[in-house]
Amino acid sequence: MTETIRFDTKIAVLLRDDLAGWQRLNTTAFLVSGIAATVPEVVGEPYADADGVAYLPMFRQPVLVFEGDAETLRTAHERALGRGLTVSVFTSELFSTGNDRDNRAAVRAIGTAELDLVGIGVHGPKNAVDRILKGARMHP
Repeated sequence: MTETIRFDTKIAVLLRDDLAGWQRLNTTAFLVSGIAATVPEVVGEPYADADGVAYLPMFRQPVLVFEGDAETLRTAHERALGRGLTVSVFTSELFSTGNDRDNRAAVRAIGTAELDLVGIGVHGPKNAVDRILKGARMHP
């Protein structure tokens, strides 16, 4: 019997509940890429199959995906910033840009309180992330 691995941190994505399916997937991928790129300890070792074919490493722990309305998202964003957690953001403007340079410019053009958030990604201590996501529900 293998021992259950427990994590003292949590990776979570909160999506606005009115997004189309493709937008949910696209936003989630972008948000977690920021966490993987800046929090290297959440990435595990590379994979290999029985034939020795190598595959890229992935997160070493689950990524939980939640949804909520625009107000829930705004509140969670404020809480995450207030707690100093690692946060990635995806705004509605990013659906109409086509590259990283334009994405960064679109976010930079808008003040924090006015961001039209469609998703945030957070990483931090499990209890802190749970408090930040209070009011959100697990994505169906």
